[in-house]
Amino acid sequence: MRWNSNRAASAAGTLFRATPLALALAFGAAHAAPQGEMLKLAQKEQQPLLDTLRDLVHIESGSKDVEGVKKIAEYIAGKLRAQGGKVEVITPTDVYRLDDTPEKIGPMVHAEFKGKGSSRIMLIAHMDTVYLPGMIKDQPFRIDGDKAYGLGIADDKQGVALILHTMPLLKALGIDDFGTLTVLINGDEEISSPGARSTITRLGAEQDAVFSFEGGGTDGSLRLATSGIGSAYLKVLGKSSHAGAKPEDGVNSLYELSHQILQMKDLSKPEQGLKLNWTVSKAGTNRNVIPAESTAQADARALRVEDFTALEKAMRDKIGNKLLPASKVELKFEVRRPPLEANDTARKLAKHAQGIYDKELQLPMKVMDRATGGGTDAAFAALKTKGGVIEGFGLSGYGAHSNDAEYVQINTIAPRLYLAARMIQDFSRGQVK
Repeated sequence: MRWNSNRAASAAGTLFRATPLALALAFGAAHAAPQGEMLKLAQKEQQPLLDTLRDLVHIESGSKDVEGVKKIAEYIAGKLRAQGGKVEVITPTDVYRLDDTPEKIGPMVHAEFKGKGSSRIMLIAHMDTVYLPGMIKDQPFRIDGDKAYGLGIADDKQGVALILHTMPLLKALGIDDFGTLTVLINGDEEISSPGARSTITRLGAEQDAVFSFEGGGTDGSLRLATSGIGSAYLKVLGKSSHAGAKPEDGVNSLYELSHQILQMKDLSKPEQGLKLNWTVSKAGTNRNVIPAESTAQADARALRVEDFTALEKAMRDKIGNKLLPASKVELKFEVRRPPLEANDTARKLAKHAQGIYDKELQLPMKVMDRATGGGTDAAFAALKTKGGVIEGFGLSGYGAHSNDAEYVQINTIAPRLYLAARMIQDFSRGQVK
């Protein structure tokens, strides 16, 4: 999933070429100094992370390339096992079948690390991409200046790499104040997570905090809200007949479909972020035949979970009012992604993260608490949890889903590793107020 932003992340470039000691002196007494050892280790982890990122990019893992997803899952699982996690590769069984869900779905990687405290924290990312097998030749891993390019590098292999390199950072620093640190990497995000959504929701409900490592856009913003994405499908069955000789013997499904779409035109409520727009339709087979079947599809967006529920109910009420009583009208409504809604815990977590960036690293960080577009798996994690869920812990970058233009900013690696480690440490020690 790609974030759109107009702010630049160039401020990090000069900052992270300095030593931790120079940084601390430069900040002066007016600002909190970063934790020197943690920052030093985060900087040292930059090249190993780039090596991991290269390996991940060179394993093609399109959502429908199940073998590719299995291969990258084994790579990730091996890394997490070597770090001391209890790891399992899970084949989805509870699949939410959407209109475009493939027959086979790639696995998830689930890992748990036990600490000495009581907090429950989950880190999530996805290992699948939108690309087809063979496209690696056009988007290999490469470094050009302060950018690293590659197939799926921004969406979301950078997120996977960050999680994999946060764990050794915590271990090296002896940070084990958490109770359970859970990692979940799924392989079907780009097709709306039909196999992983129930697992993400179940595990999310058990957490005190969830950090999602989708990219932070070009400016490194954190997000507390994302749009919900829905789809509606109308199918009208009528009866064919000769359009010239006996039209009265038929039941014109196109007339009925048009009636249904027109009577739903006022269901959008833009002022509260609810939108319903009909975008695709199909009717008939021949000019001189009354169409026996007509279909249409709509895109739906919402900022609150209950708005989708209310929208579906309103649509079902509408289809009971038919223009042609002999026609049959069917409605299918899919919640492809629920909206992520900010709560008080998430706001406290984000404020703390913002303080770490602003006061310790002298880097700007924007927190978005209203959805501006895009949906991610963070919303599934938030569905049944009382904990805080934050999206955008990943690297700054651009060009997701593009042709040879997808990149991440190398100079955001150390800040993001530092942020992840600090948030886990501070939250586990009860320092997030």
